[in-house]
Amino acid sequence: MKLRDRIGVDLGRKIRLEQGVEWAAKNGVRFIDVQLDTGQNALDTFDTKRCAGVRKLLDRHGVALGLHTNSAVNVAEYSPHVAGAVTEYLKGYVDIYPKLGAGWMVVHAGYHFSKDKEARMQAGKERLKRVAAHAERKKALVLLENLNKEPADAEVRYLAHTLEEWRYYWDIASPAFKLSFTANHAHLVPEGVAGFVQALDFKRVGEVRLADCYRNGHEIHLKPGDGNFDFAELFRLTEGKGFKGHYTCAFGSLGDMLAGRDYLVERARRAGIAVD
Repeated sequence: MKLRDRIGVDLGRKIRLEQGVEWAAKNGVRFIDVQLDTGQNALDTFDTKRCAGVRKLLDRHGVALGLHTNSAVNVAEYSPHVAGAVTEYLKGYVDIYPKLGAGWMVVHAGYHFSKDKEARMQAGKERLKRVAAHAERKKALVLLENLNKEPADAEVRYLAHTLEEWRYYWDIASPAFKLSFTANHAHLVPEGVAGFVQALDFKRVGEVRLADCYRNGHEIHLKPGDGNFDFAELFRLTEGKGFKGHYTCAFGSLGDMLAGRDYLVERARRAGIAVD
């Protein structure tokens, strides 16, 4: 498959899913992902008829669909009542996965409040184990994303934003559990993209997510070329490690991401990557 065909688009909440599939097919986008939390794509709007319609569209156009859970939902929650609701939230995504004909779903490690980091990590890992087991039964694939750092004086911080934190979850032993590598998040921390890529076994990486940003800076999803992320080097590293999966653009508008695919292919070509 040509590199351009391997670069997908994060629809997020931008468009009704059915329209997003048609848009992707019209523009030669083979991979899309979507969030099902609110609005016209809220999970509870997908009855049997709507799910069947989405599956038919995906099959007709040859578009692969991923689901992307909301990072605002704290997977590391341990409080009574709320903790159970978080588990059910994640299971809800797993349950709709086969109904929509999805191929992967992205999850997160949650967040902590500085003093309770260890307890949060333990709670989140146990929850992800349970969700992975549920995914096995549903023949779903769960991808754990490395998230972004927060400012040094922030009380609330995402987990799995450093390589050390992300590694904590890697020993979850399930064929339904792999990783989603957000390269721009790695660019924000000292390890950098090179450090993350060196540590990763790309047989366990289901996707690589892309946006521009500034080295050791703050979370921001810029169009490629608007920051100082070295996309040529990124492709050299990931393709050099044998990555054969898809990339996902996650920045700006749908038009920005469509245009960004051409920019990214050109940067890969300059790095000596076979793009055709």
